[in-house]
Amino acid sequence: MTNLDLYAKAEHLLGIEEATEALYDLYRSELDDLGVKTLLDVGCGRGGFMQRMVSDGITCKGVDLSSVMVEECKLLGLDAECIDVSQVSGKYDAVVSIFDVLNFLNQDELIKFLDAVAEKLNDDGIFIADINTRYGFSDVAEGTMSSENENEFLSVDAVFENDELATKFTLFEKNEDGSYTKYQDTIVQYFHKIKTFQNLSGLKLVEKQTFSLYDTEDKTLLLFKKKIT
Repeated sequence: MTNLDLYAKAEHLLGIEEATEALYDLYRSELDDLGVKTLLDVGCGRGGFMQRMVSDGITCKGVDLSSVMVEECKLLGLDAECIDVSQVSGKYDAVVSIFDVLNFLNQDELIKFLDAVAEKLNDDGIFIADINTRYGFSDVAEGTMSSENENEFLSVDAVFENDELATKFTLFEKNEDGSYTKYQDTIVQYFHKIKTFQNLSGLKLVEKQTFSLYDTEDKTLLLFKKKIT
């Protein structure tokens, strides 16, 4: 099991449903007036945002590096694949990466990712993503929490140092015989300064807005246009 699949198994215990819905509303409002007909959701998760956009008449494709997430999308009848964005065929009016997707990439991976996104956009295509602010990492994400139900217990311990958030997930899952199976892994996220996004080869940052998802100004929404060469 990859660390992203562990996250997928534990996600329902994190209490992020309300925040996820708020982000979906924000992205949907940004896309409403753009006349988007095709959309690529990179890091699509369980497909909640694609479901919304499909209901708006938009043709959607999702990709995610968690096979667990992709299989759940497929069960909903959504077009999803467990591949990297660079492997996606075709071009789209809009690409989105919702809920910290960019923060899971280190600096080198981020630039390659953004170059690949630019290649998947039609001329005048738009890319929207959100990132954590430094405050979002140091004052909101850092710390410990636990959550449980009848069959599962989750412990999360997150430490923010040197612009990196290392989050250790420990999940105990109850088996039919009453024993428990333990899953444990660490996921690293990276803080990115806005200047990182201001001199890209294929994308132009046209708007940024810092907003409060959990706490005071913990997130920044980034809107890019494809550069026409």
